[in-house]
Amino acid sequence: MRSTSWAGPARRSAVGHGFHLIVAMIGACLLAVAGTQTVSGQPVANGDGTGFSLPFSGAPAYEYVAPTQLTSPDQLNQPLGQEWADTIAGQIGLNRADALSEQQYLDLTSGGGVGGNLDAAAVIVACVEILTNTVGRPVYSEVDGQSVTSVLGSYGLYVNPSGLLESPANADAPTRQVNTLIAPGGFVGNWLRDNGALHSLTALYRSAYTVQAAYGFAAQQMSGAAQLVTNTKGGVSAEVGMSMAPPLWIVNFALIYILNPTLAAGMPAYWAPIPPQMAAAIKASPTGQVPYRDYAGYFG
Repeated sequence: MRSTSWAGPARRSAVGHGFHLIVAMIGACLLAVAGTQTVSGQPVANGDGTGFSLPFSGAPAYEYVAPTQLTSPDQLNQPLGQEWADTIAGQIGLNRADALSEQQYLDLTSGGGVGGNLDAAAVIVACVEILTNTVGRPVYSEVDGQSVTSVLGSYGLYVNPSGLLESPANADAPTRQVNTLIAPGGFVGNWLRDNGALHSLTALYRSAYTVQAAYGFAAQQMSGAAQLVTNTKGGVSAEVGMSMAPPLWIVNFALIYILNPTLAAGMPAYWAPIPPQMAAAIKASPTGQVPYRDYAGYFG
C-alpha cells in the first residue's frame, strides 16, 4: 500500500494542474502544427535560422537552448559539462534544488523506495546511458558475438544491445518505451509523490518541459519508424536522430537533470549530421534499424 499522507491537498493540486496542462498543451501543439502545413503537407520552417521546422524546432522561446550543429570535428560527441548544464537548467526554469536527493536518485534507479520497480528502474538507467552516450560514456553492444563500444550521441543515434543502429526514439528503444513511465499518472510521477519528491515533479511541470513535451509528442507521431529529423540551413539538408531535435533534447535534459544534475552534464553539446548513406538506409528500413557492422566505418 502506498503511503501518501505526507502530501497535502494544495501540493497535490499543483501537480494535478501540471498533468492537465501537459495534456492541453499536446492538443494545442497538434492544432498549431496542423495549421502550419504547406500544400504538400510538410511542416513550415520557423525562419529563425536554426534549420529545424515545426514541430521539430519546438517552442520558439527555447530553441536557442538546444544544441547547435557542430562546427569543428573536436566538438563531436562532446558532453555539456556541469557549468553549461547548470546554465541550461536555469534557462528552462530548473535549478539544483529541484533535483532528487542522492538517496532518492539511488532508490528510483535501483527499484527501491515506496512502490519501487526493478523493471522500470532498468528502463530509466538504460535511457540515461543512451542519452549521455558521449566521450567517456560508451554504449556496449554485441556484434557478431563480440562486445563492441560505440559513442554516437551527437548523431542522435545509438547501437542497441543486439548490434542494431537506430534512433533513440525508435519503438524498440528504452528511450521511447519510457514514455509510458513518465506520462501523467504513470510510474515516475507516482513514485516521486510517494517518496517525498513532489517538489521535483512540480518543478518539472512548471519548466519548459511541459510545452516542449507537446512539440516532441507531435514530432514523434510524424516521423515513422526511422525517427530522424531533417535540418535545412543555407540550402543544405542533413538528417539527425530525433533525440537531438530541440524539443526532445530539452525534454530529455529536464528529466535527467531532475534525476541527477551530474548525469545531465553528460548529454551531447552539439549535433552532427548522419552520413547520408546511413540516413537513407535507416529511412528505408521498415523497422528504422540497420546492422551497425555495415555502417560503423562511416563514423571514422
